[in-house]
Amino acid sequence: MKALRDPQRLLATGLAAIREQYRVPDRFPPDVEAAAQAAARRAPSEHADWTGREFVTLDPASATDLDQAFAIEPAGADWLLHYAIADVGWFVRDGEATDAEAWKRGTTTYLPDAKASLYPPVLSEGAASLLPDGDRPAIVLHVRIAPDGAVRLDGATRALVRSRAKLAYDQVRPEDLPAGFAEIARRVTEAEAARGAARVDPPEQEVESDQAGRFTLRFRPQLLSERSNAALSLAANMAVADAMLAARTGLFRVMAPPEPQAVVRLRRTALAFHLDWPEALPLDRFERTLDQRDPRAAAFLLAVRRAGNGASYVPWTPGERPWHAAMAATYAHCTAPLRRLADRYVLQAALAVANGKPVPAPVTQAFPQLPKAMARAEARDGQIERAVVDLAEVALLANHEGQVFPAVVTDLAENGARIQFVDLPVVGRVHANGVLPGATIRVRLQSADPGQRRLELERVA
Repeated sequence: MKALRDPQRLLATGLAAIREQYRVPDRFPPDVEAAAQAAARRAPSEHADWTGREFVTLDPASATDLDQAFAIEPAGADWLLHYAIADVGWFVRDGEATDAEAWKRGTTTYLPDAKASLYPPVLSEGAASLLPDGDRPAIVLHVRIAPDGAVRLDGATRALVRSRAKLAYDQVRPEDLPAGFAEIARRVTEAEAARGAARVDPPEQEVESDQAGRFTLRFRPQLLSERSNAALSLAANMAVADAMLAARTGLFRVMAPPEPQAVVRLRRTALAFHLDWPEALPLDRFERTLDQRDPRAAAFLLAVRRAGNGASYVPWTPGERPWHAAMAATYAHCTAPLRRLADRYVLQAALAVANGKPVPAPVTQAFPQLPKAMARAEARDGQIERAVVDLAEVALLANHEGQVFPAVVTDLAENGARIQFVDLPVVGRVHANGVLPGATIRVRLQSADPGQRRLELERVA
């Protein structure tokens, strides 16, 4: 879960309640486990031998469900990214028990202390994961990155690959990475800025306890290695999206820009954090001026993520160009098939399109069905993430009953004023008559109940 980490398991009781409330599965049915065990023994037989290439992975140190590995080579003024994606479709066939269960789950569901995987671990953390302990089947996307950051899908190969190293974000050194890694990231990032993209990658919050046993929240900014690795995935997803659009097929990720009222609320949030947001500066450009190492800026970026319109999936439709406002581009998801159901199908479509072949009928038939399945899974995951963040916020204020806090009113509704605590990443509601959005008020904490994830606040005159 990107929103929150709890390495000391300080929120274990509350997180267990959330898992129970949202019925997060803790195991797979026996028939699914049996089918996965059988699939894990399925030897690759339609894959070219790419085991001589120098592929590496880059992920959190503890990750074992590795979707992507990469190798890079120069191509004149361009760079050619060979992006190997776990060939989940080789192990999971339509109609099998693992496939049916994946359609029920939709995604891997993350909580700070556990996850409910999309596929059984024998596949997601074993046979299908691109771990450096042997050869693995993959679909290698060949993505060309021009000097101006433009991307193009040059081809796709079903191949057997061998990762040379499992690199970790917090330990990797520049010399561990292939030549061209930093340059590709720079080109893609600069192209984003030129397009006016407003992609938000807020820092994680990490739960800690102080010497008095009280909860604290610390922001952990994204590392350069994380941001650069995300740029590689972004390039591959955009290249695949453009290729599918040209082939008049596919499944796309779309997102509308923030509503004007949401931007107004964010300006009030910036006010609460004492951030200077010039009136004439658009949101996307203001975000680029912020330093995640500043806790106020980090908290604001988290608020931006909460305020945005949710993204969704749409199949290709004649006469329409799917658009993702945050990316300022046509966009698709294909680089995390171990964690997202839809990616398995998009990846199979990309393989076919890149080789001039028709997209398999089961894939095209799945495209109209996937938006509903993914929306259901993402709605569940969003509810869980909000519940986890609420739990952390309430825990942060536990044992502070009676204390008075400054806050800024960001919005008004029938159930009270929505407020942003000043200098704390906490959002709440309070009954406050006669106030206007943007007003600074003081609120007293009456109670903070982590068990119920509920704050009770009163306005101080």
